[in-house]
Amino acid sequence: MHTNPYQIQILPEPWRSPVLAQLAANEQVLAFLPLDLDAQRLFCHGILVLTSLRLLAKTDPHSAWSVWPLDASMRLIRRDYAGVGTLDLYQAAQRRVSWHYTLTHHASARTLLEQFESLLSGNLQEAASNQSLCPRCQTVLPNNETLCALCEPAAQQVNSAWALLRLWRFAKPYQSGLFMGFLLALGSTAAALVPPYLTMPLMDKILIPYQNGHAIDPMLVARYLSMLLVAAVVAWALGWGRSWWLARVSERICMDLRLASYAHLHELSLSFFGGKRTGDLVSRIGSETDRISVFLSLHLLDFVIDVLVMGMTAAILLSINVPLALVTLLPIPLIAWMIHRVRDRLRLGFEKTDRVWGEISNVLTDTIPGIRVVKAFAQEQREIARFREANVRNLQINDSVNAIWSLFAPSVTLLTELGLLVVWAFGIWQVAHARITVGVLAAFLTYISRFYGRLDSMSRIVSVTQKAAAGAKRIFDILDHVSSVPEPVNPIKMGRVQGDIILRNIGFRYNNRSVIHGMDLHIAPGEMIGLVGHSGSGKSTLVNLICRFYDVTEGAILVDGVDIRAISVHDYRRNIGLVLQEPFLFFGTIAENIAYGKPDATQANIVAAARAAHAHEFILRLPQGYDSLVGERGQALSGGERQRISIARALLIDPRILILDEATASVDTETEREIQAALDNLVRGRTTIAVAHRLSTLRHANRLVVLDKGHIVEVGRHETLLASNGVYAQLYAAQARQVDSDMGEGEYAD
Repeated sequence: MHTNPYQIQILPEPWRSPVLAQLAANEQVLAFLPLDLDAQRLFCHGILVLTSLRLLAKTDPHSAWSVWPLDASMRLIRRDYAGVGTLDLYQAAQRRVSWHYTLTHHASARTLLEQFESLLSGNLQEAASNQSLCPRCQTVLPNNETLCALCEPAAQQVNSAWALLRLWRFAKPYQSGLFMGFLLALGSTAAALVPPYLTMPLMDKILIPYQNGHAIDPMLVARYLSMLLVAAVVAWALGWGRSWWLARVSERICMDLRLASYAHLHELSLSFFGGKRTGDLVSRIGSETDRISVFLSLHLLDFVIDVLVMGMTAAILLSINVPLALVTLLPIPLIAWMIHRVRDRLRLGFEKTDRVWGEISNVLTDTIPGIRVVKAFAQEQREIARFREANVRNLQINDSVNAIWSLFAPSVTLLTELGLLVVWAFGIWQVAHARITVGVLAAFLTYISRFYGRLDSMSRIVSVTQKAAAGAKRIFDILDHVSSVPEPVNPIKMGRVQGDIILRNIGFRYNNRSVIHGMDLHIAPGEMIGLVGHSGSGKSTLVNLICRFYDVTEGAILVDGVDIRAISVHDYRRNIGLVLQEPFLFFGTIAENIAYGKPDATQANIVAAARAAHAHEFILRLPQGYDSLVGERGQALSGGERQRISIARALLIDPRILILDEATASVDTETEREIQAALDNLVRGRTTIAVAHRLSTLRHANRLVVLDKGHIVEVGRHETLLASNGVYAQLYAAQARQVDSDMGEGEYAD
């Protein structure tokens, strides 16, 4: 069997051995589709595999394989509906079978369909055994590439070296400093080229005459040696000033770049972060800007010096002897051609390396903060395997890049050595025919050694340049992203709002999935409403729309009669207090976390907010009181304590609109009472929208709004809705039965 091991490796772990056992000799895996829904649309664990000979399918790991040998009458038709994808297999114009999956596997289904059509049309070659699949979307990749065009949009396939030129936007404020650095580089380079020039008179006027019996003139020797000393000291001083000055300038450019990237992240909407991994973003803003800083302060400076040295050296060589200079420059066109050939391949390789390194960072940022969950479920080996797979992909890409670079660099060195050999041969011939002196040849050889050394160094900068270009491109991918929640061109100044909220026939879609449909609702200032409904009914989406984390796709949301899209996002959200089910606390003291929304708050204000949130007592029991550190993400506090800190944080900014998103869902009954008492203080006099799983926590709401599949189906008070015996009554009855069941189990256990 000649199956490509990599093709088996990219299959999900439980399926690798079963699929391998089914393959015949020379049968190749081309694509696969995870099947996570059965015929009744219930969740299952199956797989559909396309090979070079047939389709293999299992909807359950314990069932038998279903096999369909490929023939020309077969067709696959893909359909998507309401979050569910279906793949139908037709044979001889009759539907034979249907497979179902969630749209999480949409890319895999598309890939399998494309490969199926290509296979039947005869476009796949017998060399399919050498193909590999993208580890992200399972697309068959040509020439053993490691990431496909589907994972790298066409808009990003431009030459990333252009990204380095875009850095001028950040370098422009420092152009006078850059010009000063260039002058220092020019001076130090010129001073460094003086000693080889002095080689000619030292040999022709002192050493060679001395060998021929003439006496040495001490004054002449002292003059030339003094000139050598002055040139060396000047070159050192200017070189030090050049390096120090340009390093300062480059650090400031990268500081601005890092700050601009981080600031732009805060301007983007939640939809951007929903599709990104934390490790990847941290890698871009951290390591990529450091790489650019090193490039600007060291490698770019070296490149400029290389160009200056080569230009000045060429001019000096041409002024000394034109024929010998032309022979010296012979290898340059060939080296330039090699650089051109290898540049794009290195750029693509480094871009892939950066992306895979982002995957490694993602594993680290997933597992280290969640190490308690990893250990609780004994998944250490699984996470190690994830890291190993990302590490192996990184190794494979680096091996391919190193294979290119390991051939390129020695080839340049070989060409320069051959060029030096040619210069020696031609120079000796000219000396033998009395066309140049030995001093001229010695100076030429000194210059040419420096020239070829700089040429070799300049060729090596191709690698670091492409790395920096790839890093700059990844940063500009962030800076070029436009928020889906844009700021208005001429924002309306609202100041402190009253809290009158009107939802006017609003609708919202996540990509191609409609979530909110034609919703109308009026919330009066100071009114508290409760949002209830089954999971997936649209409660959290509605809260996100009111907070303007997303913009409605239909209709409008008005606050005090003004469309919130006409208000500055910053000004609008200053009027909103948000208390989440899982409160997020920053690393720092309790006082700093309470004052997060109002950093200039006094200690008295912080204590008053903590008292109102029923947090003052437990804070005083801590070793340092309000100066106690909460740990990363508040891990030093209990869930109820973190929640009361978040309530104090919301109280301190005194918002007119308050959002409570499952604020008591993850605490015990006693802690819920304490939090509810704090919430009673928080909601007083504010327009409040509360989402709660426990319906009993909404007993103080003026109205309850019942949602179902993105529609408002009922509105009213608790008693009225119970009497109507509708959706709310069913939810309440189901929850009451669950409570009775839990109590019964507790009594039985006693």
